[in-house]
Amino acid sequence: MAQAQRKRAEGQSRFPDRLWLVPPAVNRHLPERMLQFLMLPLVLAVALIAFGLTVGTTFGAPAADFVHSYTDAPVPGEPPLPETTYLYDRNGRFITTLHAEVNRTPVPLSKISPNLQRAVIAIEDKNFYRHGGVDFQALVRAAVADVNSGRIVQGGSTITQQYVKLVYTGAERTLARKLKEAVLAEKITRMYSKHQILDKYLNLVYFGHGAYGAEAAAQTYFAIPASKLTVPQAALLAGLIQAPADYDPIKHSAQASARRGVVLQVMADQGYITPEQATEFSARPLKVLKPGRRAPTPAAYFVDYVSRYLQHKLSVRDTFTGGLQVTTTMDWSMQRAAERAVALHLSQPGDPSAALVAIDPRTGEIRAMVGGRDFTRAKFNLATQAHRQTGSAFKVFTYTAAMEQHIDPHAFMSGPPSLTIPDTRCLGPKGPWQVSNFADESAGTMSLLDALAHSVNTIFAQLVLDVGPKKVAEVAKRMGVRSKLQPVCSITLGSQSVTPLDMAVGYSTLATRGIRHWPQAVQVVKSSSGEGLLRENKKGTRVLRQNDADLVTYAMQGVIQRGTATAANIGRPAAGKTGTNQAFRDAWFCGFVPQLTACVWVGYPKTENRSMYNVEGFPEVFGGSIPARIWHDFMEAALAHTRWANFATPSFSGYDIEPQRVVGLPPPPSPSPSPSPSACRKPPCKPKP
Repeated sequence: MAQAQRKRAEGQSRFPDRLWLVPPAVNRHLPERMLQFLMLPLVLAVALIAFGLTVGTTFGAPAADFVHSYTDAPVPGEPPLPETTYLYDRNGRFITTLHAEVNRTPVPLSKISPNLQRAVIAIEDKNFYRHGGVDFQALVRAAVADVNSGRIVQGGSTITQQYVKLVYTGAERTLARKLKEAVLAEKITRMYSKHQILDKYLNLVYFGHGAYGAEAAAQTYFAIPASKLTVPQAALLAGLIQAPADYDPIKHSAQASARRGVVLQVMADQGYITPEQATEFSARPLKVLKPGRRAPTPAAYFVDYVSRYLQHKLSVRDTFTGGLQVTTTMDWSMQRAAERAVALHLSQPGDPSAALVAIDPRTGEIRAMVGGRDFTRAKFNLATQAHRQTGSAFKVFTYTAAMEQHIDPHAFMSGPPSLTIPDTRCLGPKGPWQVSNFADESAGTMSLLDALAHSVNTIFAQLVLDVGPKKVAEVAKRMGVRSKLQPVCSITLGSQSVTPLDMAVGYSTLATRGIRHWPQAVQVVKSSSGEGLLRENKKGTRVLRQNDADLVTYAMQGVIQRGTATAANIGRPAAGKTGTNQAFRDAWFCGFVPQLTACVWVGYPKTENRSMYNVEGFPEVFGGSIPARIWHDFMEAALAHTRWANFATPSFSGYDIEPQRVVGLPPPPSPSPSPSPSACRKPPCKPKP
């Protein structure tokens, strides 16, 4: 119905609204048409008397039925009309709207400026408060205007008739449709007050550019609510109703300005404003919002994520035309902090892109989401749709699997610069698995705790053989990674492609001491009438033993305190892990405090084969560089008003299983020889000669 209404409105410049009894404009027939019009009441009266007198005859009964079909028919129920959906953050702050071709936000008449009410009445139906549903004087006046101009220039429809046409009858140019319109208009005036009819009309009529109703029109053209419309703004909008395409202030400013002047003059003639005001207002520039200057959708990637969720859970129609009131999980201040942190550290046009996802681990609620640089140019959401290799950030899942098997976190292992793994599970097309440390550096011998802190590849390549690649994949899935995982040996080094959202959920499971919460973007969805439609499920599922999760968190604190992510230190207890893909193609840092988890990815979105060299002063971009700094700045701002919280202290009792090693430990150093007896019992002693 909305599309048809728009087409009718925009086509009025080519086919002006004709009176129903007047044939197509041909000048030589105008006197005859005028006579037909003036004779209409008499003709109808005679016809009705004749119908009444002939009831019961062969032709009278069908004719009477015809009359009664109009006069006795009840007013049908008003069909549901498209309404715009509104999104809010978790604190009730307005974010944006969702709508299809129809942008419509119903508001009560009290929230529509009296200036617009007066302007519309003045130009569309000056006797609105004095007639019923049909204004016969206006019909005669319109016919006279047609005769004088030699063409159809004026319609006689009242606001009530226009409402009936928009909602019930359509715009078909037939006698039957026009008669039905008049009958329904009269009946509606008995059902509703004039204020109610004006309310319905102003919330329905089309103003151009997809804006239906006063509120949408005010926002579209002026970025203000309908209650704030000034007289010149109201006159402009009132003038659009007749032909939105012809008087489009964006495409046809001169015609729009002239039309506004007509409305202002009519308002002055009817006493709504003074002639001096009409002259002054007519001279003012239009000052409408140009399409290119309209503000971009805030938090566009998050909004798109919410939109897809609503379409999946409800329907496309409900999402864009259902007038939903949606309270999301986003925190506006955190979203701004995330966007600022990314923009600060990746400010140049040629820089890589970044994705950031922040989650409240206690509920799974998404607090912030950055999915790319510009949604208008690239709608692919890097936070939820981009599957990239995580590098060493995936070692956390291997370490978790080791804790589940009660491997001793203090056990020492040797981490040489490079290592060949002969295990048949790790054979590839080129033979045995070859593993190297970052820059082929020698890590030496250290505990598993330190191996995670310093991200030693050759130690974790040995550990994955012990716990098993399948176990690592299973643990990651259980903790919240939904992307497809192959249980290969290299999974421990992040060879499997996952999304930043996957990693944020998995790390959040550690922050909650083993309870997984699936990510949620919506708290509550209500219909336009306030009926609850959807509500989030905050219940989590325990997927790890509490102490196992605490041991992993304990080790991850060392990454920030003394390991590869000291740049992420925010001055409060925090745990995290860096990750860098081969040849610096992807760089990650994911971390958490008890109240908030955030995961940052940096890379080039259009290709997985482009290395990140010489970016923002860094010769190579790795997890502990730009990603850690973005995470640091975001978390520092996001937690500015959040209380300090410590992690639980884990128990090491019972975690005493020695890991299997490919590389044996070096022999312990020989004991130092005992000093020979000396006459000197209390040093310092004099040296021997």
